[in-house]
Amino acid sequence: MKKVNKVLFISQEIFPYLPESEIANMGRYMPQAVQDRGRETRTFMPKFGAVNERRNQLHEVIRLSGMNLIIDDTDHPLILKVASIQSARMQVYFIDNDDYFHRKNTIADENGVEYEDNDERTIFFIRGVMETVKKLRWTPDVIHCSGWMTALAPLYIKKAYNQDPFFKNSKVVYSLFNDEFKKPFRELFAKKLILEGIEKKHVTQVKDKVIDYVALSKLAIDFSDGVIQSSPIVNQDILDYIEEKKTKFLPFVTEEDYADEYVRFYDSLK
Repeated sequence: MKKVNKVLFISQEIFPYLPESEIANMGRYMPQAVQDRGRETRTFMPKFGAVNERRNQLHEVIRLSGMNLIIDDTDHPLILKVASIQSARMQVYFIDNDDYFHRKNTIADENGVEYEDNDERTIFFIRGVMETVKKLRWTPDVIHCSGWMTALAPLYIKKAYNQDPFFKNSKVVYSLFNDEFKKPFRELFAKKLILEGIEKKHVTQVKDKVIDYVALSKLAIDFSDGVIQSSPIVNQDILDYIEEKKTKFLPFVTEEDYADEYVRFYDSLK
């Protein structure tokens, strides 16, 4: 079994930048645990407005910012910020944009109503991560995605970036959590996903149907090399789909120190 040396973590939430949750805690502690086991890591999350830039000492990385990403024929500037978790000797990169991430909440407003443009925010976040990793000239062996806002990463890595030398041999792991969103994505979502390398046949899970949490998760599974159940209870329809697809799967690990199981799972994919 070949040992994985470089792991890219793409997380929807990371503690202490956002409140503790299953996703946020994994985003905080899993990269540190992988580093402690002698592997190299990079970690990304969205720069939601709820992240306090001053308290967490975020600063913009000018050399990595400034690119425009086109979504639905509109240019959106990519801003890249970084902060350090000193106790873990870990840097966290933040994908930012004035249109998508400057409202003061995360995925829903103060009344709990989910933002209508969460679909485009998801696209921008993942494409922003891909382009930034290329600029960093860093080649991950495994890319571990946590939270539904990372669900497009497997598609982009396997289709839009599959010939890119930085991602050509990367394996993708998708973590399943109990984190369902309520408001379906807008019906033009599949059209907005199309890039060079991504064809209509690749996005049938989210074309001409209700684009809900299950549909988005199935799209992630279609292009993942492995799936980890990271919450004790997750959607049964998705678990059935994993079994149907015969996707390599790690069931929920009950031990508090799950890192060793996860790293073994990473290594098994190489």
